[in-house]
Amino acid sequence: MSQIASRKSINRKSSKAYHGVMAKTALIIIAPKDYQDREYERTRAELERGGLAITVAGGDGGTCTGKFGGSVQNALPLRQVKVADFDCIAFIGGPGAEAYVSNPEALRIAHEAVAAEMPLGAICIAPLILAKARVLEGRKATVWDDGRGTQAAILGQAGAEFTGDSVTVDGLIVTGNGPDASEEFGRTLVELTRS
Repeated sequence: MSQIASRKSINRKSSKAYHGVMAKTALIIIAPKDYQDREYERTRAELERGGLAITVAGGDGGTCTGKFGGSVQNALPLRQVKVADFDCIAFIGGPGAEAYVSNPEALRIAHEAVAAEMPLGAICIAPLILAKARVLEGRKATVWDDGRGTQAAILGQAGAEFTGDSVTVDGLIVTGNGPDASEEFGRTLVELTRS
């Protein structure tokens, strides 16, 4: 299988030992259609580089397709996600992620992650999911913005302070503003998960 083909079809779980110890686990949540491929690939690479085993969840499960043609096979349905099974959770952006802003399962997962005091991340448009879940109230956050301040205003309406930075960390919540922030976003989640 070529490198390109292997990137196009990635299984949901990668469980391996890290330095002889069972790896900590990360849940990456992507939209069933039009997730941001580069954010997913780069964030996943950083999480794996940091020794985290990966599970991918998306919509009703099955195959998820990216905005740029990537695909992830065997994604776990959101309704089957048990937050306690993971050490950190990351919501990936892209046009399809906007559907999760009103998805009860996505909002449940965000709430449960904060209640469990685990690292929780959202990148690109996905911080709007955290805003809708009301877990950003009183916190600093960043988000991809359309240049008119639309997404920043939504964060403000949810009680968050928009920073405009590439990556913002407030406690155990990490937000990133788009594909160029993916590596830093992923590394930051690894650092928080290790501590």
